[in-house]
Amino acid sequence: MYTFSYERPATVADAAKLAGAGAQVLAGGQTLLASMKLRLSNPEHLADLSGIAELAGIRRDGNSLVIGAMTRHADVAASAEVQSAIPALADLAAHIGDRQVRAMGTLGGSVANNDPAACYPSAVLALGATIKTNQREIAADDFFTGMFSTALAAGELVTEIRFPIPKRAAYMKFRQPASRFALVGVFLAQTDQGVRVAVTGAANCVFRHAGLEDALSKSFTPQAAAAVTIDASDLNSDIHATKAYRANLISVQTQRAVTKALA
Repeated sequence: MYTFSYERPATVADAAKLAGAGAQVLAGGQTLLASMKLRLSNPEHLADLSGIAELAGIRRDGNSLVIGAMTRHADVAASAEVQSAIPALADLAAHIGDRQVRAMGTLGGSVANNDPAACYPSAVLALGATIKTNQREIAADDFFTGMFSTALAAGELVTEIRFPIPKRAAYMKFRQPASRFALVGVFLAQTDQGVRVAVTGAANCVFRHAGLEDALSKSFTPQAAAAVTIDASDLNSDIHATKAYRANLISVQTQRAVTKALA
């Protein structure tokens, strides 16, 4: 690693002040610390959010589930509140990385980092969540803007995420076996307004699939999902999978997610 200074603020206001002055915010550190060890990242100042108690926690608020940004993956997976209200979200959290990653990684860190193959962004987008920051509230549809890119401004911190509770939801992930990131992951949610389908791992950024949403809003069945043609032209192609393979995975994982949601 390169030399850096380290601070552990006790309040969101102090953390925002440090971030506004140029400090790199440290949440779970599952991406940042690894890149620093490899000398791919060279922040001169770190502001560790782990000392801010108000940023962690899970609570039910009416027909929504509110989860603090510094809540660990393991805590989301183990939460009886999450398992009861949105079991698909608990299931997603339980299969992120390995035990060590789940013990340290955080919801807010994953969403703010917006890795194109991360699991949480698909849940946030499919559930139509609202991302609350120290400055404003941002709808999920407006939050994810590109590869490792979000609508967050400089010095803006995610504080909590509000997830509306759906009628049904499910997440299916085809894992890249080495990293355990999603080669393709599909999160779908059935609500009173229709079905939302979010795909991660297949492109440069998490995205909703309008064709699958339309078909499943009309008929929430695996057969309806299977009948949708998946356009591969904008999908990723690399050593792990071709565009066509990822397109097929989107279809298959959506069919499996519907079957899982109906079980």
